Amino acid sequence: MSFVRSRKLSSMLLFTLLFACLMGASKGGNFFQDFDITWGDQRAKILNGGQLLTLSLDKASGSGFQSKNEYLFGQIDMQIKLVAGNSAGTVTAYYLSSQGSTHDEIDFEFLGNATGEPYILHTNVFSQGKGNREQQFYLWFDPTKAFHTYSIVWNQQRIIFLVDNIPIRVFHNLESIGVPFPNKQAMRIHSSLWNADDWATRGGLVKTDWTQAPFTASYRNFKANACIWSSASPCTSTSPNSVQDNAWQVQALDAPGRNRLRWVQQKYMIYNYCTDLKRFPQGLPPECKRSRFL
Repeated sequence: MSFVRSRKLSSMLLFTLLFACLMGASKGGNFFQDFDITWGDQRAKILNGGQLLTLSLDKASGSGFQSKNEYLFGQIDMQIKLVAGNSAGTVTAYYLSSQGSTHDEIDFEFLGNATGEPYILHTNVFSQGKGNREQQFYLWFDPTKAFHTYSIVWNQQRIIFLVDNIPIRVFHNLESIGVPFPNKQAMRIHSSLWNADDWATRGGLVKTDWTQAPFTASYRNFKANACIWSSASPCTSTSPNSVQDNAWQVQALDAPGRNRLRWVQQKYMIYNYCTDLKRFPQGLPPECKRSRFL
């Protein structure tokens, strides 16, 4: 074999390997590789060769899972199909969280409801163990009929909550005015399905109908364009653990994105801590005084 032909074959092989890596990075993850079942015994199942995960809740127990990796900044996407039918009293939680009493956390929580009534999407941001930054929304579709994509973009400047790539909430880094921001603790991805009929539906007035059990939520197409944290290789903007598709590092809302955010908040927001004057009689939190940051 000639030297030139050998170089051509080597170049073709390198291109093929690089293309395969790029294609692999764009696909959803494998639940066997990316997650551990953390509780619930056989109520949590990984199916279809790792392409589907289901959580179930019955009267004895719920179930949950968490990511094997910890992340410090990135974009996390998950497709979820929520509990169908009479889901009142159930909560499906999908969130990022660190550990300890001063933990950071970024929350999606889906509060079930009676058949025909809309789910409530509850969001919150914790920093250094303190939350109390709740915003709640109805969705503009039935989240039990099909899978929809729920995403968290988390970088040094802001956190963006998205549903099917539509922004519903932005929480900006306002440390400059004394607002804590989660930017120092790596977080794992968690999800759980559990009974919360003491508070979740109409403040606990509607109880879980256990004749409808087991309740099941399904997950697929997990994707993390994120920096994987390890003590040997902490995350930086040039970290080798950062994937090549790193637009999330500076992601913000453009004009169409801001218009979509306003559309969601005007039509579908049902609670905003920044307008709850009764809750904060001494004055609203400082970030609430900057309306463009809501």
